[in-house]
Formats: sequence, C-alpha cells, structure tokens
Amino acid sequence: MATTDAGKETRRTLIYRHSLAVRLPHWVNVLCLTVLLMSGLQIFNAHPALYWGQYGADYDPSFISMDAVEDGGEAKGRTHIGSFAFDTTGVLGLSNVDGEATARGFPSWITLPSYQDLSTGRRWHFFFAWLFVLNGFVYLVYGLVSRHFRRDLAPGVDELTPAHLAHEVVNHARLRFPKGAEARHYNTLQKLTYLVVIFLLLPLMLATGLTMSPGFDAVAPWLLDVFGGRQSARTIHFLTAFSLVAFVVVHVAMVILSGVFNNLRSMITGYYAIEQGDE
Repeated sequence: MATTDAGKETRRTLIYRHSLAVRLPHWVNVLCLTVLLMSGLQIFNAHPALYWGQYGADYDPSFISMDAVEDGGEAKGRTHIGSFAFDTTGVLGLSNVDGEATARGFPSWITLPSYQDLSTGRRWHFFFAWLFVLNGFVYLVYGLVSRHFRRDLAPGVDELTPAHLAHEVVNHARLRFPKGAEARHYNTLQKLTYLVVIFLLLPLMLATGLTMSPGFDAVAPWLLDVFGGRQSARTIHFLTAFSLVAFVVVHVAMVILSGVFNNLRSMITGYYAIEQGDE
C-alpha cells in the first residue's frame, strides 16, 4: 500500500509481465551483442573503410573510412564520409594506446581484444555469432509456439491509425509513459520497434555476415548476388550493427526514464509493478 502526496491511497500490484523464455534470451542477447560489437570493431580496424560492390581495395573509392595523416608535423585522425572529412583525433583514426598515439579506426577501449589482433577478434566474433543465432532460434520457436509474437507484439488495427501513432509519439516526446492497465502491455511504438528488430534488422545482420564468409558462399553463392557483392554485404552488416546500437541506446534511455528499478525487476524476475490508482 502506498499513499500519494494528496492523501489518496493507491495500490501497487505486481503483475507477471515477462516469462522466463523471454527474459533468458534477452540477457544472453545482451552478452552476445556486446561481444559481437567489440570484436566486430576489432575486425573492422584491420581495414577501416566501407565500399559498395564486389571489391574493396586500398585505391578503390570508399564512402566511409578512417585514417591518420600528418598535418604540420602532427599526426591527426580523420573520418571520411563521402567527400567530407572530419578531424576525429583521439577517437577515430588516431587514438592513444599505452600512452602513445596510434593509427587505428576505433579506439582500444571499445574493441575486443583491446590490442590489434584480427585473428583473435574473428574467433570471439564467430563463437558469439553462433551462440547468438542459437539463442535467437530458441526465442523464435518459443514466440511462434506460445503465440507470444501474435499476442504481445502484433499491433491491432486500431493501434496503427495515424491519430493513435501520433498520440503515442507525442506522449513519448513528452516522456509520458503508460500507467495502470496500459502498462500491462507493450505500447504500439514498442511493438513496431521490436518487430522491426526481430524480423528485419537481426535477419539482415545474420544474412550479410554469412555472405562475407567464402565457405558459406560456396554453399549459397546466390547471397552475393542478393547483396551486390561481399563488400556491399560488409557495408550493410556494419550499418545494421550500428542501427542496433542506436536501438539499444534509445531502449536503455527509455528504461531509465520510465523507472529503471521496476523495468530491471521485470526483466530479472518477470514481475512488474503498476499503480492500481492510475487505472
């Protein structure tokens, strides 16, 4: 029992919001995506540039690249996006390693391992990539068999109207989060975002990752045609990964702003507290 400042009593009720089959894959994904991102940046550092098409060599034009150059006798890091170049010394292109300025795409604190080692980075990346795929397969089977996707993530027709979507966007922009009965379920923006991540971004990241494998290309050479070449697949893989990073940043921000303890408890124990007085 809790009492509001105005003296009105409200009851806090714990509801079972997340099953174990949802919570466990969630935390395995947190581990896998963290290692995949850090080891992926280690792999990227071996050649910090992105191309489109079949090839990608040192003198082929790239649309994103990072390098270090001498400017007035001083080393500087630069990031190129198309014809534009930005000074990113200390972060991208040139950063400190053991107190010394070293040319590298991404800094050591965000790569796994921290020192430059392509072979080790690939081993970490491939191991956790398959763990990630296995974990995703288990979650997919659960979501289909238990009707979790249809019951909890599929938005209703009334939720997809422009007026309803605009209302939810405004509420999110004003940090007005669902209360009472509405907090028992995902809102429409959450549903649409999770569906895009589960059924678009993650399969796209997996498919482009497989396309970069010469061994897998021997089994499914048509993937190279689908993505326009290994370098195009590498670029899509990189951009998809950073789209997931953007999703995670927004997701964590919403968790914090809407009640970090309540949200973490629901993803650890499954139980989420709602105020009955708000219903």
